[in-house]
Amino acid sequence: MNKKTTILLPVLIAIAVAAGILIGNIMSRNATPSYHGVGFSQPNKISAILDLVNRGYVDSVNTSEIVESTIPEILKNLDPHTSYIPARDMNEVQEEMSGNFSGIGVQFSIQEDTVRVIEVISGGPSSQVGVLPGDRIVSVNDSLIAGVKVQNNTVMSLLRGEKNSKVRVGIVRSGYVDELEFEITRGDIPLYSVDVSYMIDGHTGFIKVSRFANTTYREFVEGMLKLKDAGAEKVIIDLRSNPGGSLVGVLQMVDEFLTKGEAILYTEGLHQQRKTYNASAKATFSDIGVYVMIDEFSASASEIFAGAMQDNDRGFVIGRRSFGKGLVQEQIPLMDGSALRLTVARFYTPSGRCIQSSYDDGNEEYYNHIYERFHNMEQLVADSIHFADSLRYETKGGRVVYGGGGIMPDFFVPVDTTGNSEYFTKIYRKGLIYSFAYSYADSHRDELTGLTTADEFENYMDKHNAMDDFIAYAEEKGVKKDAEGLKISGKVINTQMKAYVARNIMGEEGFYPIIKQIDKTLLRAIEVSQQNLIVENVVATDSVVGIN
Repeated sequence: MNKKTTILLPVLIAIAVAAGILIGNIMSRNATPSYHGVGFSQPNKISAILDLVNRGYVDSVNTSEIVESTIPEILKNLDPHTSYIPARDMNEVQEEMSGNFSGIGVQFSIQEDTVRVIEVISGGPSSQVGVLPGDRIVSVNDSLIAGVKVQNNTVMSLLRGEKNSKVRVGIVRSGYVDELEFEITRGDIPLYSVDVSYMIDGHTGFIKVSRFANTTYREFVEGMLKLKDAGAEKVIIDLRSNPGGSLVGVLQMVDEFLTKGEAILYTEGLHQQRKTYNASAKATFSDIGVYVMIDEFSASASEIFAGAMQDNDRGFVIGRRSFGKGLVQEQIPLMDGSALRLTVARFYTPSGRCIQSSYDDGNEEYYNHIYERFHNMEQLVADSIHFADSLRYETKGGRVVYGGGGIMPDFFVPVDTTGNSEYFTKIYRKGLIYSFAYSYADSHRDELTGLTTADEFENYMDKHNAMDDFIAYAEEKGVKKDAEGLKISGKVINTQMKAYVARNIMGEEGFYPIIKQIDKTLLRAIEVSQQNLIVENVVATDSVVGIN
């Protein structure tokens, strides 16, 4: 390199760098007007950022999708029950609350990769064209659903549809060589809230409420009147695993048991003034003794009912501490058909208890607190549950009750671990009791259809040695006979097997009277009901006693 080049090279580099900076500044100034004022005119940062992305991002973006995925993340910073419902899910939510949907009217189960019809709703679309319990649904329209590992959600989406729309269903039926095809016109199918109501004995009724929807109150009253007409002087109301739902429905239900003016609950929030709900003059069942069963999965409206009965000394609560959901949501429709389910208040039982569990450690920990209860042995030992004195309240009659996360029962019943064995665990994990029950019901359908009571089912299956058939079936499925396991778990297996066979033929009125024999919480409720205790003057000796 010559001397002249050595002198000029740094000069040329300096000129190039200066020119680059000048051009960059000019381009920056020329680009500035397209963003002038953007963001400052928006009501908040989120709107401003979306506007900036729309105007200046390097690639095309779908801001609607960004919004849909962002909203749930924003709501996670609030309480666990404030939620966003996308427009695509609104139909399912509305069906759940309204108590009906449009479909073909069958209850099905997927077993061995086959969709099997368990029950056909009487008078529904499928029963009108001749679909029968025991049929195998192998295709829906042009979609094959047998042998393809189909999931429940897929089957439901294929069978449900707009009212009066038609669907072709391919069916394989025992005794027929060729596949049968039915064209079914979809219709309104009810979603029931009350699973069953029957008389346990000459004086005691039982009613199972699985959820709270717009139709729950009507169904409940119908079930209660049926029991009252049958001579019920007391009733066991099963709210176990009931997640709640309609506030209106539970208020109406409580109103049927309390006298005029008695408190049901009150609600209050930062932007909502205190609102008190008192009983009217209905009291249709004011003369019937009440025993409410709850567990760790009873929530919301279930807790309102149990709390009102307990605080008014109207009835006893039996079971385990409920979930602890004491927040009230209001569903607010949005312009695109979606909705915001916003927590607007807390509800309080008549004694003043807010039974909402803490969510200070975040939503994930809040939902995991059920497993923490198991870890702390709460489900097994009542004395493991401790409440601070600040959470102490008194019922109308002066009994001590506690707030701070769920309804504590008057009579604690631990999780039943008797009957557990390695043999039973293997059977349970493979779902063999359920699958055998379907197979047995299917192969004995002609004889079983003529049976009308749970006792008749039990007698039939005992007479025909159904337990031996099940043990052989389990061996075929890879679970060898275990004499010691059968000694421990035989009663549980035999009772469950009979109950599920009865359910497959005659529904819940066959299932519940049989399963009662191994239902420790129900047996305890029956025992308490037979003691004829006076609520106001009793302190349940096996209720929670640990205090700190």
